[in-house]
Amino acid sequence: MPSASTGASTTVGASAATAVRTETAPARAASTEAAPVDSRMAPGGPGYRRMSLALFLAGVATFALLYSTQALLPLISGDFGVTASTASWTVSAATGALALFVLPLSALSERFGRRTLMTVSLAIAVSVGLLVPFAPSVGWLVALRAVQGAALAGLPVSAMAYLAEEVRPKALITAIGLFVAGNSVGGMSGRVITGWVAQEWGWRVAVGVIGLIAVGCAVAFRLLLPAPKHFKAGSLRPAVLVHTVRGHLANPLLCRLYAIGALFMTVFGAVYTVIGYRLTEAPFSLPQGIIGSIFLVYLVGTVSASTAGKLVGRLGRRGALYLAGGTTTAGLLVSLADSLPLILLGLVLITAGFFAGHAVASSSVSHTAKEGRAQASALYQSAYYLGSSAGGTLGAVAFHSGGWAGTVALGLLAVLGVVTITVVGSHAARTQRRLVAVRH
Repeated sequence: MPSASTGASTTVGASAATAVRTETAPARAASTEAAPVDSRMAPGGPGYRRMSLALFLAGVATFALLYSTQALLPLISGDFGVTASTASWTVSAATGALALFVLPLSALSERFGRRTLMTVSLAIAVSVGLLVPFAPSVGWLVALRAVQGAALAGLPVSAMAYLAEEVRPKALITAIGLFVAGNSVGGMSGRVITGWVAQEWGWRVAVGVIGLIAVGCAVAFRLLLPAPKHFKAGSLRPAVLVHTVRGHLANPLLCRLYAIGALFMTVFGAVYTVIGYRLTEAPFSLPQGIIGSIFLVYLVGTVSASTAGKLVGRLGRRGALYLAGGTTTAGLLVSLADSLPLILLGLVLITAGFFAGHAVASSSVSHTAKEGRAQASALYQSAYYLGSSAGGTLGAVAFHSGGWAGTVALGLLAVLGVVTITVVGSHAARTQRRLVAVRH
């Protein structure tokens, strides 16, 4: 009996083990089939470096063209015999047109593809850039700059949507930070190059040189950018666009991010539109080449934007925004001193704070929007560049009325807005967590 019993037990155990094995193997296979490999790009993976370099160069071209006249405003004022506020429209017209056209062009991006629209946008912008040096009057110059800004509207929104679709979520903030870093390099190089070239040959040759550099960046961008693999064409019907936009504007978090981007850019646009006028006046009286070199502080923005992902990982999104706002505030206050080293320190802090805040806010938009990413990014870009346009114009008016202190006061009000919105967002998040806890 014991022997028979043992034999029966062994047989049953073997059968059970066999059954478990035969049932587990298909289960494992099904589990493997249910978890497909993520084919989106990631650091170290195929195509990621090419993509990063391509969008970096696109960012360089965009900001170099968009702000090509900013460091030259005193020379443009002198050449055409116009005031600082009038000359500032050569910047504000470009950024304002970009803000107005970014949403319509985002619809084209959804229909015809991100890479296609970015290519066309750059091609038109660089073509107009080669015409800008021949503007016969300030009116023509402003008009050409407006066309250039409208053309560039298709690039930033398509780039953000391309990254959201083609890059893995964990690498998204870093990838967007690199694109923003390209913006900072473009803004810096454009201003530095135009400053030194203009000192020798005038502002027209300077903007012509920037146009040629942008042509090179545009060609390299098109050759390097990998073809999209995850793009799905959307509809061009206005009703679909309106529905998508309404959905984004009904999202309180997205609206807060849009406002934060606009306010940060108001500070930045005001400071860098006016700084050239301040440094050409007594007690500094700096030559154009040196004033252009001031924009080397944009390199600080390259670093702060590219490290935004790590900053969010340590402090969270709101903590990173508080730090960016505090850094910008400190820079504004330091810049009030009539000391060139302290002014430079102030610009460094303002630039670091701005680019960090912009990278955090823009990447948060891409992460928050689950559908219609191009439109979500378009609304952010629209608010962002409206802030730039308003900052440039209001900053010049404030400078004309109250000197540099007036411009700083405008900047402090904008930063206060950023902090207030972030506080409201923190309160809303805590309230939402409490409601969820009560329901469960």
